[in-house]
Amino acid sequence: MRIEVVTIFPPMFDAVTHYGITGRAVDSGRLGLRFWNPRDYASDEYRRVDDRPYGGGPGMVMMAEPLAAALAAARKVAPEGTRVGVLSPQGRRLDHALVTELAQREHMILLAGRYEGIDERLLESAVDEEWSIGDYVLSGGELAAMVMIDAMTRQLPGALGNEQSAAQDSFVDGLLDCGHFTRPVEFAGRRVPEVLLSGDHEKIRRWRLKESLGRTWLRRPDLLADAKLSEEQTSLLEEFRREYVEHQEKQT
Repeated sequence: MRIEVVTIFPPMFDAVTHYGITGRAVDSGRLGLRFWNPRDYASDEYRRVDDRPYGGGPGMVMMAEPLAAALAAARKVAPEGTRVGVLSPQGRRLDHALVTELAQREHMILLAGRYEGIDERLLESAVDEEWSIGDYVLSGGELAAMVMIDAMTRQLPGALGNEQSAAQDSFVDGLLDCGHFTRPVEFAGRRVPEVLLSGDHEKIRRWRLKESLGRTWLRRPDLLADAKLSEEQTSLLEEFRREYVEHQEKQT
């Protein structure tokens, strides 16, 4: 995957180019990141990329011209038809399905806005898609772009040390992930669940699935509203609910 990122703060992306899974993906050539700073395409000596909004109001607005020039430069090195996306709280909500869809693309251009927003004419003329990582506002699109890049990289073949890691993430099958444990066996008076020490892979699989279903029911019941559960999943969820209710009754 190759990603062209238009941003006035390229150094912020050191977090994904040099560290962790994304850094290793860059080093191995599985992920290519290139940065385009609109300030390099500004028309004045101050490299200005923002100005006051017409109609008044607080904040500054990113100017269309330097952004358009930076996007044009990025398009020249990208294959024809490469789509441009902007990170925006008004965009399509980023979820696992969208991440998986986007990770199939070989090339994309991300625009990270700043300030009060981007001149609407630029968005209308040069942007194909808008994506949001949540219903809140950040100071700029860089952090959101890094979230997208990290999430997509996990889906790239060979990016993870163990390919099963991505397959077992939360939301892959519409459920939250179960809890995980490692050494020591006992910590702060709490032991690792005995089933995980049993060596019985089938029991461990069923326990993890039941915990995943139960955790989703407790924390994100909305995910279960439209879920099509198998007979096994339905049975395990009912078992979890029954045990949970019994436990709660014992506590009162």
